[in-house]
Amino acid sequence: IVKRRREEIENTPLDEPLPNDLLTSIIIANTSRDINYNKIDDKEVMRPMTDLEIRTLIFDGILAGTDTTANTISFIIYYLAHYPDVKKKMLNEIDRVFHDDKTRPITENDARNLKYCEAIVKEVSRIFSVAFVIPRCLEKPEEIGGYQWPAETMFRISIDAIQQNEEYWEEPKKFNPDRWMVEGFEPKKNSFIMFGGGLRVCPGRKLAMIQLVCSMALLFRKYDIDLIDKEAPLKTQSDVITVCTELLVKIKLRN
Repeated sequence: IVKRRREEIENTPLDEPLPNDLLTSIIIANTSRDINYNKIDDKEVMRPMTDLEIRTLIFDGILAGTDTTANTISFIIYYLAHYPDVKKKMLNEIDRVFHDDKTRPITENDARNLKYCEAIVKEVSRIFSVAFVIPRCLEKPEEIGGYQWPAETMFRISIDAIQQNEEYWEEPKKFNPDRWMVEGFEPKKNSFIMFGGGLRVCPGRKLAMIQLVCSMALLFRKYDIDLIDKEAPLKTQSDVITVCTELLVKIKLRN
């Protein structure tokens, strides 16, 4: 696909506009057709990407944007089944925003008004994060925590240890989406790292939040979703991310 698209671009006259899609934008980056005029003086950084680099970048985007979203939705369904009051409040919000219309497309304004749905996404991700560690590697020797660490030392930052820390959160073990609805509430800096932080913060974080909130609305405005066995433990497996390996549910149309 990458090779074919590159050939199409090369065969397109310079005075003819190219499609404004992600793959095309990546291929033409740092070429004469690049539309980004902000450049830095570094030949290694400013060179065009190879086909292998492009494939790797696209793969990372698919992995980060599909598996994480799908598993977060699974965890949301699990928690809503165990907290009926939260689920009821969420359904009331969805019905208020869509006025019982179960089929019309979701608008940008709808997404902005689904505040409680967003609060549920954040609270589920705080309690049960799909990404459980953030890796960081030292570029040069550093002193951290009173110890000397050589260059290329790999650190793994535990997300759960931060997002469930009593120093940063009131009743950190309690599932409470309402904490996000308090006017003016903002978590302490770097205490909520659902999307990481720093220079390598997830570039798709806004899109991911929109996808999660809209997916909740699409599912729950039309269907009633519940667990078959609420006593069954949540089955997961952690490798690169934490995935839900089994979630047995029953689905029926809402009245």
